[in-house]
Amino acid sequence: MSAEAPADRGEAAVTAMAGYYARRAAEYERVYHRPHRQADLRAIEAWLGEAFAGRRVLEVACGTGWWTPHAAARAASWTATDLSPETLAIARAKPLPACVQLQVADAYDLAESLGSQRFDAAFAGCWWSHVPLARLGGWLAQLHALLEPGARVIMLDNRYVDGDSTPIAHHDADGNGYQWRALDDGSRHLVLKNFPTADEAIAQLGERARDARWTAHRHYWLLSYTLA
Repeated sequence: MSAEAPADRGEAAVTAMAGYYARRAAEYERVYHRPHRQADLRAIEAWLGEAFAGRRVLEVACGTGWWTPHAAARAASWTATDLSPETLAIARAKPLPACVQLQVADAYDLAESLGSQRFDAAFAGCWWSHVPLARLGGWLAQLHALLEPGARVIMLDNRYVDGDSTPIAHHDADGNGYQWRALDDGSRHLVLKNFPTADEAIAQLGERARDARWTAHRHYWLLSYTLA
């Protein structure tokens, strides 16, 4: 992997990720049923509902929609996007708030799918950690381009917890970490997974970001900020 150019490494990781999550769709939400994560989950779910009250929200990479019904509970409108029809089918079967619209969209080319739509908030749950480091700044810039001044942005992702998180198997030349993950069908997948510090994440936000706040729970982190 280290012999590839950064762009090639990033594209290969992104392609592998899409295939992995499509195959994992039916078993994905098991991770949210682990007993020791319930306190974190309940606290975050309640906080997200308040944070997005009255907002027109774009959700990136919603997957099976675990966070969507909680975060969208009081939103004015909520556009939940994902690349995978397999995960969106699971989300669509849930009792979602009336404000939620599900839409197939590539997280790396949101403008192509969303056209002239603009939002005053954005959310991505457990997505940041899967973006190759070399693409993170560009991905944030294209997300911010769809957001109005004063928009609220919230990122949520996993913290690394010894004894609970899947170990990092190795790092590539760009500093991205990779985990080996197994699915019920017996397949094994090398999945890009990064665990940033607060300073590392905030440094990526770009010049429009204001009032960045990092909140660390036991198993998850939250990064919220507004756009100038």
